[in-house]
Amino acid sequence: MSREFISEDDLARLLREFRPGARLAGSTRLTGGSKKGVYRLQLADDSTLILYAWNEAENYWPSSPGLAGDPFTDATGARAFQACHAALTEAGVRVPELYALDLSRARYPGELALLEDAGRESLEDLLERDSAAASLPLAMLGDALLAMYGSTGVRYGKVAELAQEDDPAVAVRPDAATGTEAAEDVVLRRALRLLQQAAAMEPQLAAVQTELTALVLARREAVQPRHRYCLVHGELGPDHVLLDDAGTPVIIDIEGLTYFDAEWEHAFLRLRFDSDYVRLSPPAMDEDRVAFYDLAQRISLVEGPLRIAATDYPDREWMLGLARWHTDRLLAYVSGAGAPLPQSHCR
Repeated sequence: MSREFISEDDLARLLREFRPGARLAGSTRLTGGSKKGVYRLQLADDSTLILYAWNEAENYWPSSPGLAGDPFTDATGARAFQACHAALTEAGVRVPELYALDLSRARYPGELALLEDAGRESLEDLLERDSAAASLPLAMLGDALLAMYGSTGVRYGKVAELAQEDDPAVAVRPDAATGTEAAEDVVLRRALRLLQQAAAMEPQLAAVQTELTALVLARREAVQPRHRYCLVHGELGPDHVLLDDAGTPVIIDIEGLTYFDAEWEHAFLRLRFDSDYVRLSPPAMDEDRVAFYDLAQRISLVEGPLRIAATDYPDREWMLGLARWHTDRLLAYVSGAGAPLPQSHCR
């Protein structure tokens, strides 16, 4: 498809409409976003703002058949952002300040949000530049995660879908069971579906699909029932954490915020933070649940990148490399050569 991003003239007009009297001196469309456009606005007074834009031209992800009750698909849009921003703010977690939200599509053929420019350096950048200096932000991020896990309920699902229908800005903590299937069974069905789709695109996985299916089923069998859930980000890598002027971690890309198991979060945190994971001072986890979720997430991290790499996404080679890396890990799991999961440390 032909993609037309927001022009400089339109950005200047939108800025004036959101902030009468403000004047745009320049703009940059930030790279890395695949579901929404992220623009840094440089104002004439040398201050900066961030504009989010959700529309078809900014979303590179092709549709994928979802599953009933799957809380991990199609996490995008201004309404989702609004509900998740409210939930994290209520939990005391630092997110970019929200200045304005426009769901009308009257100003522009898409939904818009104007936000604080919360920092130009990510935690990932700091870890690469000065690992020792990242110790305090990592500890603060660990505290933020504990604050999120303090918001609990007995239903799982996307925060946006659990929000009150008459006030999407209020994220409602789930407080009544819905009678839906166990959360881990949703993960099981999702993992098996994504494995089938990934195997159709990756011959190496197709060759071991039977063995991987058996491994998924075995890891699910080891998981004991649970009926209480907490707030999780779902994709909290160090690239989704900015550092403000005070060095405080600021969590971004929050539209997928979900009530689910903390182990789902920690399976991803271990994967993305690697040896720095222990510096988050994580609480003890159910290791059987982490192992199951680790396997499910790695399957997703093959299927998703392969699917978006088949589109016009500009960094296709990076996505293919990500899929190859996780394919290798899955093959190692099947062969028994996969490294054991790191043990989390009690706080």
